[in-house]
Amino acid sequence: MSGEAPRWTSREFLAGLASLAFAGAAAGQSEPSAPQQGDAEVRRAISFPRCIVLVRHAEKAASGGDDPALSDAGEGRARRLADMLRASGVSHLFASEFLRTKATLAPLSVALQRSIVSVPARDQGALLSALESLPRGSVAVVAGHSNTVPALVEKLALGRAKTAIDDSEYDKLFVVVQWGAERGQQFTLELRF
Repeated sequence: MSGEAPRWTSREFLAGLASLAFAGAAAGQSEPSAPQQGDAEVRRAISFPRCIVLVRHAEKAASGGDDPALSDAGEGRARRLADMLRASGVSHLFASEFLRTKATLAPLSVALQRSIVSVPARDQGALLSALESLPRGSVAVVAGHSNTVPALVEKLALGRAKTAIDDSEYDKLFVVVQWGAERGQQFTLELRF
């Protein structure tokens, strides 16, 4: 017997998390239900959840006016983010129009050979629409700001996740996993990196 833990792909991990959440919701039922016509659809949706990772841009340089680049510490954090997510099946990258958000995703963009879609920071409706139209099985990474990321997390979690990012915090990472045929089946994780 090997002492090594089994390795899961990101899709297997996300499907497992979604299955656990679905099982927990089903456990709340007072009586077991007979298989329904839509069970196959639910199983398919659980097998292919949509995952959205949201981060604030990394540390910004002290100079640069309204659109500063990343500081050395910020560039290091951007590389750490790329190292963390490069094997996670990331299929979409979104950033605001500012240098610091694009630079936060740049190492991941290069590693995955995926382009970054720029959505204006003030147009959260367009970003939410783009995220909600992603096909099941997608893994999107969004780089935003201390005032935009918490609002996006809350909207994606339908108000069930409340969070804040202080001006001095650059290490919060939020994962919203959505599954099921209907909107509202999701859970949110808050991590630090």
